[in-house]
Amino acid sequence: MHRTLHAVAACLMSFTFASAFARPAETDTAARTFDAIRKASLANGVDEAGYRRIGGIDQWITVRGRHKDAPLLLFLHGGPGFTSTPTSYFETAGWQEYFLVAEWDQRGAGKTLARAPDAQGPLSIKRMVDDAEAVAADLRQRYHRKKIVLMGHSWGTVLGLELARRHPDWFSAYVGMSQLVDFPQSERMGFERTLADAKAAGDGDAVKALEAMAPYPDAAHPERDAKNIEAERVWLNKYRGEFWTGNGELYGDLAQMSPDVTAGDIAFRDRGMATSIQALLPEISRLSYADATQFRVPIVLLEGRHDRAVSSELAAQWFTRLQAPQKRLVWFEDSGHQIPSEEPGKLLVTLVDVVLPLAQTGSGATP
Repeated sequence: MHRTLHAVAACLMSFTFASAFARPAETDTAARTFDAIRKASLANGVDEAGYRRIGGIDQWITVRGRHKDAPLLLFLHGGPGFTSTPTSYFETAGWQEYFLVAEWDQRGAGKTLARAPDAQGPLSIKRMVDDAEAVAADLRQRYHRKKIVLMGHSWGTVLGLELARRHPDWFSAYVGMSQLVDFPQSERMGFERTLADAKAAGDGDAVKALEAMAPYPDAAHPERDAKNIEAERVWLNKYRGEFWTGNGELYGDLAQMSPDVTAGDIAFRDRGMATSIQALLPEISRLSYADATQFRVPIVLLEGRHDRAVSSELAAQWFTRLQAPQKRLVWFEDSGHQIPSEEPGKLLVTLVDVVLPLAQTGSGATP
């Protein structure tokens, strides 16, 4: 397949792709086929996609599931700005057999950004959490759910934890995949491990580039981190801290075959990634939940054993101190940061075996 997409660095999630692609005839046919298969499977369920007024702007939300009465799961994508829409047809199709899966292009990202590029307003963590709160409230009301499952990936775990702390009574479970615990420490550990791997491999170019940006992160000069994080992620990915299976370039091909996006949508995702990272990095760079260990909602952590983009080692340490009504840590031994694409089968089994029982006992329809 012709590849016009390439990886560049982001913040918590290390990948986005070149802005424009021309969909060849064979991938256009694939997209139509995937769309037809999905429509057939959801014919008696829920298949809704469109804009909702959230936080004063139109924001893109999809809700899909084979059974109308299934527990509802809200998925918070990573990045910031790395919308899940382009790969959802591949990654969440199995989930939709057991859940109503809601996905949301966050403020400043993807189709939400495309709708009104000049009306997104200043981005801040508080504003993004406020939006997530409004999305969750809207879903609970529209689908008559007392409680829903809240699931975040990477940057999405920041929004997820904050929202779970605000409204524990809204959620039957919080699922943190590639859970952020302490951003400065995570970055430091990823950098040091990548540099050690480069030295062990005799990779002079990587060693030179990485040593030139040391210290990383630099608490005294955070403006340096904004410039260095892109280069650092390139080398982290080379040494499989992002995709343990080494198939990162194929991730872009999934977007090309998506029935849900156009070249313009991908362009806005890339644009949103760049602007979101620059706007939010000053706040993210100081984030730590190391001492936030008291929660009133069941918590499930899903961690790639080899994740160095957001340290799974730190997440495991945090888990030992975590106090919640129920808690569970599930390791994905063949994954780095991208569990949905590296171990989609095990992820589906985990959602069904671990999360679905929590959803079935902790949810319930409102009158």
